[in-house]
Amino acid sequence: MTDPTPVDSSGKVAPQDRSESGPFDEAEANPVRPYIDLGGIKVLPREGLNLRLEVEEQTKRIVAVGLDYAGSTLQVQPFAAPRSTGLWEETREQIRSQIRQQGGRVEEREGPLGPELLAEVPATGADGSAGMRLARFIGVDGPRWFLRGVIGGAAASDVEAAAKVEDLFRSIVVVRGASPMPPRDLIPLRMPATPGSA
Repeated sequence: MTDPTPVDSSGKVAPQDRSESGPFDEAEANPVRPYIDLGGIKVLPREGLNLRLEVEEQTKRIVAVGLDYAGSTLQVQPFAAPRSTGLWEETREQIRSQIRQQGGRVEEREGPLGPELLAEVPATGADGSAGMRLARFIGVDGPRWFLRGVIGGAAASDVEAAAKVEDLFRSIVVVRGASPMPPRDLIPLRMPATPGSA
């Protein structure tokens, strides 16, 4: 089975300059920067950035980190990945079929971070009316991890806002940890240690 999308020999999909420009592996991050430590990821605080933790009702487990910035939202999730292969190719396929099942539209395009999905997802407005919401799905394969992002709000369509949110995504540090984890498992996230540091 051959894949038409150009990826490196390992099947990983990531910007050429990922190790210098991010998203970073913990080993590549600048140790003196004042990151907000959320366990599986570290986020660099910046002016106007609001952080939300998305918690699963039943398990009370943090399943995603929501970042509100530049009139946009960025939801990120770090996953364990095999050392030798990437997950973004396969994950895009899954996202595509999920969106189509929900009655949405999706197209693949080449973005600043590599292949991404631009989708119109069915959504309910504040007044209860049904409509469509624009979302961009981005992903980067790193060493033994995969970082997935979903961009909504202004950055889904506005170039200037998009550049700010892409920069935010690239500033994230993924902390994979040494413990063995099955591929596709969410790398555990946790509350930041210092309260009030947003």
